[in-house]
Amino acid sequence: MNAQDTIISWIDSHFDEEVAFLQGVVQIPTDTPPGDNAPHAHSVARMVEQFGWTAEQHAVPRQAVEDYGMQSITNLIVRRPYGAGGPTIALNAHGDVVPPGEGWTHAPYGGEVEDGFIYGRATAVSKGDFATYIFAVRALEAAGVELKGGVELHFTYDEEFGGLLGPGWLLEQKLTRPDLVIAAGFSYNIVTAHNACLQLEVTVHGKSGHGAMPETGVDALQAATRILNAVYGDLARLKTIKSSVAGIDSPTMLVGRIDGGTNTNVVPGKVVMKLDRRMIPEEDPVEVEAQVRALIEDAVAGVPGIRVEIKRLLLSHALRPLPGSETLVANLKKNARAVMGEEITAQGTPLYADARLYGEHGIPAVLYGAGPRTVPESNAKKADERLALDDLRKATKVVALTLLDFLAE
Repeated sequence: MNAQDTIISWIDSHFDEEVAFLQGVVQIPTDTPPGDNAPHAHSVARMVEQFGWTAEQHAVPRQAVEDYGMQSITNLIVRRPYGAGGPTIALNAHGDVVPPGEGWTHAPYGGEVEDGFIYGRATAVSKGDFATYIFAVRALEAAGVELKGGVELHFTYDEEFGGLLGPGWLLEQKLTRPDLVIAAGFSYNIVTAHNACLQLEVTVHGKSGHGAMPETGVDALQAATRILNAVYGDLARLKTIKSSVAGIDSPTMLVGRIDGGTNTNVVPGKVVMKLDRRMIPEEDPVEVEAQVRALIEDAVAGVPGIRVEIKRLLLSHALRPLPGSETLVANLKKNARAVMGEEITAQGTPLYADARLYGEHGIPAVLYGAGPRTVPESNAKKADERLALDDLRKATKVVALTLLDFLAE
């Protein structure tokens, strides 16, 4: 039996173990916010010890985490060095998740298996790829061939807040410098590029007043309405801006949250809005931020008694293909064709992910992992998130065979 057949057979014979491992990973909550994620990392570190592996536990300083708006972050690196002369490939998945929310028919942290699916928060995005990547590496090492280079498993806990204290922190601290990266994704599509994202908090200050005498106040909500009209009035222009990257269309902008006022009979003295502006890879984030700030300020310029504060919450840069990523894409596509019997696509996505942080350090990165053809199919970040077990099996095989292509002597 050749190495490829040995890998496929090993994954098939250990698949029940892989599903049980994923259940264990899913059953430990990591809601972010509040973002108390170190306990999950400690548990995963113990779980990989059963394979004879050691997970380095890199705790981000508490003050930095709290200033960031979370409670605890411990990022994991599992290093699997082989012989000299080959590349180091990092496999990155994140363990922090959005809170479950309402409407579940399965326990959000149950890891229940039913009709060929495993249900639970992050089964698809991206605790599922904790299992994909670990069992792909185990299968590679069980193939009995000489390997060169190495694999690093990066399990990080800051994707939902932007990644700066996840992969960004590991890279800034010089704890890792891989040659290539495969980050969590979906098994029927390789993501080679993604949008940038700007998030702003806009605080409109007016003056409270009695509802029976509104002239004694300065209505912050009325001023905020001017800003809303300006923001949504700009959408038609944004639709005329087109990306040349397949899978990405135009920039978008929306106000996702509004808080303000004190009571029904009081003139609102303060309104806080949170704005999201997605940028296509061709846009300059610095220029876009300046444009959005000017749009907001101009909307209320000259309004008596109104003051606006604009605070940047996030500036996430785009992921762009780098030299070297084309080889990753070619091998993933070849192995997906062999395992799935069909061609999978390689394109951009309007989402953003922390894989961009590897790209910002000049490291070629693509997104590929277990999951369906599209995000909506998995209910990712919604009630009853789920992962088809067959997709988990297939993605594990594709990743293992791709590692073999790069690391076999």
